[in-house]
Amino acid sequence: MELRPNDNNNLPLTRFESMLKTNHVLFFDSEEFENIIHHYLNQGKIALAKKAIKLGLSQHPTSTNLKLFKVEIYVFENNLDKADALINELYIIEPQNEEIYIQKANILSKRDNHEMAIKVLKKSLNLTEDVVDIYSLIGMEYLFLDKFEEAKNYFMKCLEADLQDYSALHNMIYCFEFLGQHDEAISYLNTFLDNNPYCEVAWHQLGKQYFELKDYNKALAAFDFAIISDDTFIGAYLEKGKVLEKLKSYQDAIETYSITLQLDDPTSFALLRMGTCYEKLKNFDLAVQYYKKTVQEDPLLDKGWIAITKFYIKKRNYKKSLYYINKAINIDSENVLYWKLYAQINERLSFLEEAERGYKKALELGNYELNTWLTRGDILLKIGEHEAAVYNFLQAAEFYPENAEIEFRLAGLYYTMHETEKGSYHLKNGLRFNPEYALIIEELFPNVYSKNQVKTILKAKL
Repeated sequence: MELRPNDNNNLPLTRFESMLKTNHVLFFDSEEFENIIHHYLNQGKIALAKKAIKLGLSQHPTSTNLKLFKVEIYVFENNLDKADALINELYIIEPQNEEIYIQKANILSKRDNHEMAIKVLKKSLNLTEDVVDIYSLIGMEYLFLDKFEEAKNYFMKCLEADLQDYSALHNMIYCFEFLGQHDEAISYLNTFLDNNPYCEVAWHQLGKQYFELKDYNKALAAFDFAIISDDTFIGAYLEKGKVLEKLKSYQDAIETYSITLQLDDPTSFALLRMGTCYEKLKNFDLAVQYYKKTVQEDPLLDKGWIAITKFYIKKRNYKKSLYYINKAINIDSENVLYWKLYAQINERLSFLEEAERGYKKALELGNYELNTWLTRGDILLKIGEHEAAVYNFLQAAEFYPENAEIEFRLAGLYYTMHETEKGSYHLKNGLRFNPEYALIIEELFPNVYSKNQVKTILKAKL
């Protein structure tokens, strides 16, 4: 029973809160205390719950249920030793109380002793008529242990007992997906739907499984059934839109996404997908409008900024694309994808110093792709920053040892800087790793390529 402050039947809660204001102690029976405490815990009002527990135990010092609430508070506050000591006392008094086993398992779980928690929960199955909650708790403990097969079986038990347990359904499908058992998930869901044909959640999950297997026509049918079961199910419309995109039915996808805008506040995902569909249909004005709506709706959604930036890159309107990527960077300067786009756009605009800055920032943020190192180093070479270029390629070599593209660049740079011995060393390395990339010397370092010593090494190895 959940109490609400304005309910006519909520006299105990009203009396309790009045008592707290006046400091005039009133008597409540233990069940009234339990309801009051339960209400405060549901509301997240832990301090008030603790006051109710303290007063309740002062009036009913032998109440096991009130002491169990105290255990729950101890666990919440991570006072596991106190929780364990109290639960052990309660076990001696009431060894057949299922709630004692559940709280004991909760303590064990908090201590990462999931195997023992499972054993305790299994014992409690013999003491309760409501096995569904216990099955669910056991399933969660198996998830903590990454034992997905066992977890899946217990979530199935939940559904056998209660077809409406959608939390168990989601958890079970998660296990199927983790195990890569898409066909098995489909088989289970079809059987489940035979007994519960209007379950929109099951149809939705079935569609996602078909989508994963690229069986788009069956996925589309499943999402349609989900919508028939609940025509306000936004998730089903969004998934249906994704399927229609895969089938290249872009206008139908737009219409499907637009329904979600009527059912609830616009989602950035739907707006972005509509923009993409309009771009596929070459309706560029509407595409841009929806991309702009996407970033207005959710300025932190990087896919929105990337979409509008790439749109202008495709149109070769680099100044516009630079404008939008700069706006994105101002909102989130730690997004590596933004910096890579920033660097690429500046490179196309021949703003080499800014391009180099973008690639450098991308590297600092952990984008260690080979192409990022190579492109940044080549830009440093073009702007005459030879020492910085060498340092860049030496760092790259730590991530990509025995890479000919890096070695030939280092060779060219060292020869250019008149460090012949180092140049020769890296030139020979490059030839040893992959001689096909020797053309790098000719293309990037024509003056080095013309040197007799370099030609001699190249001829000897090629």
